[in-house]
Amino acid sequence: MSHILKPRQALNKAFLKIKPLREEIELFKGELKKVLERSNDTESEEFHKNLISDFLKNTWYDPDYYINTKGRKDLVIHNGKNSRSSVGVILEVKKPTNR
Repeated sequence: MSHILKPRQALNKAFLKIKPLREEIELFKGELKKVLERSNDTESEEFHKNLISDFLKNTWYDPDYYINTKGRKDLVIHNGKNSRSSVGVILEVKKPTNR
């Protein structure tokens, strides 16, 4: 049995109060389009990891948060501007055909 939530139900209520600017929405849409156009089923996870990293840097995180690999983790977002800051998000990246 699957339970599908609408975004309004899934998000913390505090996030519903944040109104993104039209420019931010357009930037997000443009960068997402680039990721989808550049994705290639025959390419490696490393290739796709770079696409995701670029997407995150170009939409929200650069220059305030450092994004890179850390140890054996595919991709991390640090809580600060350099690798010495603590890790806030860990991403495990897979290529589209890896189910």
